[in-house]
Amino acid sequence: MQDNPYSPPNAELVLSADNKSNSEAPFFAVSPLKLAVMSIFTLGLYELYWFYKNWQCIKVREKENISPFWRAVFAYFFCYSLFSEMREWQKENGKGEMPAGLLAFGWIIVTFMYRLPAPFWLTSMGSVAFLLPVQKVINDINLIEAPDHDPNAKIRGANWIAIVVGGLILALAFIGLFMPDNPAA
Repeated sequence: MQDNPYSPPNAELVLSADNKSNSEAPFFAVSPLKLAVMSIFTLGLYELYWFYKNWQCIKVREKENISPFWRAVFAYFFCYSLFSEMREWQKENGKGEMPAGLLAFGWIIVTFMYRLPAPFWLTSMGSVAFLLPVQKVINDINLIEAPDHDPNAKIRGANWIAIVVGGLILALAFIGLFMPDNPAA
């Protein structure tokens, strides 16, 4: 029995086997293949989701007063700061130094190519190529910080719906590229 009734109890802390502390990745985990497929078939909308999820991870982990939604909506203005955050983690782990400025610049320029006339607007779908090196750095960081995390490599239900709907829109866009401008009357 304890002498002091106000002292904390002397109990050993035992964590349960399903403790998730080792499975929480610091950034949004997704395989590069899934990132590329989802980005192309959603016409770049998945890229905004990717930005949102990464900013959300930063907000939760660092307890910052930021809005992941608005940072994703205005990704043109915030992509460099996100890429820089990844580069800092990469340097701390001694895994090289990702060219954050070049990748951000490339992503912005290629994304704006949607404004080009048909069929050149299709080049804007290549913007995901500038996110793939960043995602590789993220996956390396996640593997070091949370080796048991879910790598998010499988395409699941909602992903399939987006792929089918986006695929239909892409198919219609390709058909439209080859249709004559003035159909015969």
